[in-house]
Amino acid sequence: MNIYSAPLIAFLLVLILMPAAIPILIKLKFGQSIREIGPSWHKKKSGTPTMGGIVIIIAAAASLVFNYKQLDSMVWYALLCAAGFGFVGFVDDSIKIIFKRNLGLRAWQKLALQLLVAVIFVFGGLASGALSTEVIIPFMKRALDFSWFYIPFTVLSILFVTNSVNLTDGVDGLASAVTVAVMAFFGFSSLIFSTPLSVFCFTMVGALLGFFIFNRYPAKIFMGDTGSLFLGGAVAAVAFLSGNPFILILVGIVYIVEAMSVILQVASFKLTGKRIFKMSPIHHHFEMCGWSETKIVAVFTAVTAVLAGVSYLIAG
Repeated sequence: MNIYSAPLIAFLLVLILMPAAIPILIKLKFGQSIREIGPSWHKKKSGTPTMGGIVIIIAAAASLVFNYKQLDSMVWYALLCAAGFGFVGFVDDSIKIIFKRNLGLRAWQKLALQLLVAVIFVFGGLASGALSTEVIIPFMKRALDFSWFYIPFTVLSILFVTNSVNLTDGVDGLASAVTVAVMAFFGFSSLIFSTPLSVFCFTMVGALLGFFIFNRYPAKIFMGDTGSLFLGGAVAAVAFLSGNPFILILVGIVYIVEAMSVILQVASFKLTGKRIFKMSPIHHHFEMCGWSETKIVAVFTAVTAVLAGVSYLIAG
């Protein structure tokens, strides 16, 4: 079997598994609880089955396992990092469902578990040689050795990226569509530099395209933190395993803006008592301005795709 059949396998597995998973999740009452402070019209989504990220994980992992003899260790590091964050999301989702509330793990608990996954990934990657302290500076087209500073820089960056992707998952299809463009970029750029990560990236693209069919507006299922943290872990892992995390400043601009909108909103309200945006993350601001969820997904994904194209030219 050709390793590049993995994306097609992942896509087909999602198409096969998701129609079976949705009624099971509904029967188990694994429905999404909607935050009271969110847009009022989102309340109609309450009860929509969540934790669809489990199917994404199964499809991607199974597709790669089918080709395990032909894959480099870097692929498994990427998958394990993503799965580690996905597990944190699974625990968070499970608590939300069991106690029928929107908040799962306490913030410090969630951060501590994420920190543990990030630290294991960084130290394991450095020990095995999968990671290097040299980081590409894309705008200068040269590598810079971060030496001892690499560890705290990478750990904190992984936490920021992962949680930024998690924040992006706020309207139907947004996180999956944007991440398709991001993973496609890393897949094609990996081909340029002949790194083994292209198979992992394109497999993620295949799984996400399958998921988007069920997650686009109006969503039949949500990915939950299980899915969004898995995606965040995958994006962060690929960025650092490729030695090119700074390219996320362009290709991951949507993630960054989503996270910064929350940070700025909270800081502004605490310091001045005033809000910068009508609601944060910023996709909710555009909703409050009258944008439909479909328009938000289309515009945010288009911006990502254009900047991914620019990033591809820089990477080349």
